[in-house]
Amino acid sequence: MTSDMTARMLRLLSLLQTRREWSGADLADRLDVTVRTVRRDIDRLRELGYPVDSTRGHAGGYRLAPGTDLPPLLLDDDEAVAIAVALRTATGSGLSGMEESALRALGKLEQVLPRRLRGQVTALQASLAGITWEERGPCADPALLAALAVACRDHEIVTFGYTTRHGTAALRRAEPCHLVDSGGLWYLLAHDADQDDWRLFRLDRISDLTPTGRRVPPRPVPGDDPAAYVAGRLSAAPTRYRATATVHAPADRIRARTRGLATRLKPVDDRTCVVDASDDSLPRIVQALAGLDADYTLDADPDVLTHLRTAARRALRAAAASSPGGAGG
Repeated sequence: MTSDMTARMLRLLSLLQTRREWSGADLADRLDVTVRTVRRDIDRLRELGYPVDSTRGHAGGYRLAPGTDLPPLLLDDDEAVAIAVALRTATGSGLSGMEESALRALGKLEQVLPRRLRGQVTALQASLAGITWEERGPCADPALLAALAVACRDHEIVTFGYTTRHGTAALRRAEPCHLVDSGGLWYLLAHDADQDDWRLFRLDRISDLTPTGRRVPPRPVPGDDPAAYVAGRLSAAPTRYRATATVHAPADRIRARTRGLATRLKPVDDRTCVVDASDDSLPRIVQALAGLDADYTLDADPDVLTHLRTAARRALRAAAASSPGGAGG
């Protein structure tokens, strides 16, 4: 096989890995060859063990199908470094059982990296670290995440069992659109076929995912920003404890100090804003209010007020004991 042909086939394999399906004409145009040459190169890839499927039609088409073995992937420099970083940080992704698999994959990647990139990846691996401040919530299954990612890409209707926050289980039929990570929890943003409306589904509550084989045209997300839409829906979700602060400071100043509550902050005027610090956790409400760094008035449930008073008395006792002349002076 000549060097020109080898380079062209590697380029062809790289193109097949970038999207689900290519027409013969598109591949020929990208490779600057004839459609007949593309067909011959496809046959050569098949002889080498790559499962390339053909589709019928006037123009014909090709796609790299799943095989019994994972074929080599062709990565450019930036992609290789990005994958190395992603593998290094995979243990903090909220996905169960990922640590050992990620380390094995990282070892394989480092083994075949060009020398010019090996130093970068080694430096990244040595310098990156993660901190877990609190116990994470339920983890998502990586296999489920991967299957939903494919369904999102292909705009394929799926069915699955779903258990709500109240423990009620039901069969759902939906069009997956986007996967969003929020605070260590993974969410599926999908259009519910039965309700004809957008819905959020936590991945750790999804079971028995089944593709239907039915594909639909892409559906635009309201506002054209999936992450912002999910953030808005999460902030509007019901919480166990209600706490709303009217803060005597500009919204921009408070937003910079309360990034986790950015979607639940609304300006009133140039000098006042309202922050919804409602949550299922009383300590998190205390933390959010303590970070406001401005005077505020509070409208909250009795349990919130009781917890705040207890926390405030504890802080005052600690401050008094540490002040000059106090027990700790």
